[in-house]
Amino acid sequence: MPYEATSPEDYISQVPEERQDILEQLRKVINNNLPEGFEEGIIYKMIGYYVPHSVYPDGYHCDPKTPLPFMSFASQKNSVNLYHSGIYAKKELYDWFVNEYPKHCKRKLDMGKSCIRFKYLDDIPFELIAELTSKMTCDEWIDIYEKAIKK
Repeated sequence: MPYEATSPEDYISQVPEERQDILEQLRKVINNNLPEGFEEGIIYKMIGYYVPHSVYPDGYHCDPKTPLPFMSFASQKNSVNLYHSGIYAKKELYDWFVNEYPKHCKRKLDMGKSCIRFKYLDDIPFELIAELTSKMTCDEWIDIYEKAIKK
């Protein structure tokens, strides 16, 4: 469900009350583990983490006015979704996450190419998300991204 938010705090204030604490906790985990260089804000109507234009002036190739996206999360109708571009772009990171997930959660992994869906809010693996967040630096993400768009 898209929200018309101007800040992460505004976004969280608009979601259903029963999800607000979970989103606050997810935001805190990401911010506490996010490598230097990334910034937090609203991107694509979600709470997002991206490479700002001050670090990567070219921005996102599909829309250069948009900073280079890295990860984000959103409250959807039936789930809380975490999006991580590094999982999509780096097979070793994807394999690591898929292998680690069952060690942290009792339910089956519900995942697309870069989207991890959490339908049961009591089973969000915050420790695993913290580790995932810290596994890719801003410079590494820029290198992977540039190689991908040159193909």
